[in-house]
Amino acid sequence: MHLQSERLYLRPVRPSDTDDLFRIYGDPATNTFNPAGPYPDIKHAQTVLARWVSHWANNGFGNWAISLLESPEKIIGFGGLSISSYANTTINNLGYRFATHAWGKGLATEFALNSIRYGFDTLALNEISAVVRSHHRASQHVLLKSGLRYVREIHDVNNASPRLLFTLTRDEWYANPSIINGVLQ
Repeated sequence: MHLQSERLYLRPVRPSDTDDLFRIYGDPATNTFNPAGPYPDIKHAQTVLARWVSHWANNGFGNWAISLLESPEKIIGFGGLSISSYANTTINNLGYRFATHAWGKGLATEFALNSIRYGFDTLALNEISAVVRSHHRASQHVLLKSGLRYVREIHDVNNASPRLLFTLTRDEWYANPSIINGVLQ
C-alpha cells in the first residue's frame, strides 16, 4: 500500500531500509526526547525493522518509509500507524520520526494528517492516538494541529518525564471538516 500527499511519498517498510532506519534513529538529535537514546547499532535497527515488517504482515498496516515525492528513493523519515502498548494501555498509535534536515517544514503535520485520514477512511479505525514526552513541544503542536486532543499522562519509564496521550476518534475527525481538509490552524 503506497500513499502520497502533496509533498510526501509513503511505502511500507522493507528489510532493505535498515541503513536508513539506523541513520535516522541512531542520530542523537532525533532522540532528544527519547529516554532510551539513539539506536546503539545496526543490529538493533534490523530487529526493529523485522518487527515493523511483521506488523504489516499480521495487521495489514504499519510503518512506512517516508520520502519526498520529488525523490522517492531518498528516505527522510519513518512513521505510520501501529498497535502499541504503553503502561498497559493499548492504542492505534500514530508515530513518526524525521531526519533533522526535514524538520521545520510542516512535513510531520502533513504526514500525521494523511496517516489519520488513511486510518479512518481506509482502515476504519475507531480511534487513533499518539504519545509524546511532556517536554517535546514540537510534536505536541503537530498532534494538536492534526486534531488530536490531550487525554492524560502515561508513566512508562522510571526517572523520565511522562508521556502525554493524545487521541482522536473517527466521529471527531468527521465532525470537523477543517481537520479533514488539513487546514486546522
